[in-house]
Amino acid sequence: METYRIPEMASKYTNYDMIQIHTELPAFPDSRVRLLYAFLANERKEEKYSELYALVVSLVQMGLDTHDLIDTDTGNKQEKAMRSRQLKVLAGDYFSSRFYHLLSQEGQIDLIKKLSGAICEVNRLKMNLYMKMKQLRVTAEEYLHTCVKLKTELFDVFTGMLEEQSRLQWPALMQGFTQCEVVVSELERMETAGQFKGSWGYWHVLQEGTEEEKRLLKEDANEDSVVRDLLAKYNIRKQLAAQLKQAVDHVKTVARRLESDKLVQELCQIGESFLRPLASTAPAYNEMR
Repeated sequence: METYRIPEMASKYTNYDMIQIHTELPAFPDSRVRLLYAFLANERKEEKYSELYALVVSLVQMGLDTHDLIDTDTGNKQEKAMRSRQLKVLAGDYFSSRFYHLLSQEGQIDLIKKLSGAICEVNRLKMNLYMKMKQLRVTAEEYLHTCVKLKTELFDVFTGMLEEQSRLQWPALMQGFTQCEVVVSELERMETAGQFKGSWGYWHVLQEGTEEEKRLLKEDANEDSVVRDLLAKYNIRKQLAAQLKQAVDHVKTVARRLESDKLVQELCQIGESFLRPLASTAPAYNEMR
């Protein structure tokens, strides 16, 4: 198996001074891309395309995630904010266009069609989720499930390229690793009151909280003292940490069913990497003050 170098290859398209200076980009989808690359590099038929496929799907995902960062507020903005928003639009479009270009060069027209279809499905799922969130009709479980689905849709395209033994375990591993990624992201959101609205914790409290707590959230979901008290009362971080450990244990169990010892070892290492935030000695937001 060749050395994993997809983030470095993608940086050729993402590390432009104009973008770095004037706006921010989403995190590189490293765990999912690394998982895909590990599987494809282990397949005799697809090994020669493992880097190409992993690179193009990372660029498509970066394009979608960059567009998600666009501020949709229509109010008057300072020049700096306007420039940042414009660059996000352009950067997202640019990343997406590179995937078409790279695959067409290799004559991979069928994969272009499949990924384009997956992009349409991602956008449909996002619209459905946003509408339900706006109407406050989302449960915590549904929110987490949809976030995982949004992040796995592009990668599910490659299922049919895998040999039977790998193909049987691929969906569970991709979903499991993605759930780990989503839960880690939710844990990070708990560190800042301003990111609480729309998080797993927010939907959990709206689902389980008292009428007074629901009223407070609807009026000001990012008020510091309100968020801090709710995080402590409902043990939000502890619940998320338990979900993360359970998900990591699950993917390691599934990974061990694979025939390649080298692949099993690599996947278990990816799984262990998700637990690092839990080992941090820094106090969680709901443990501060």
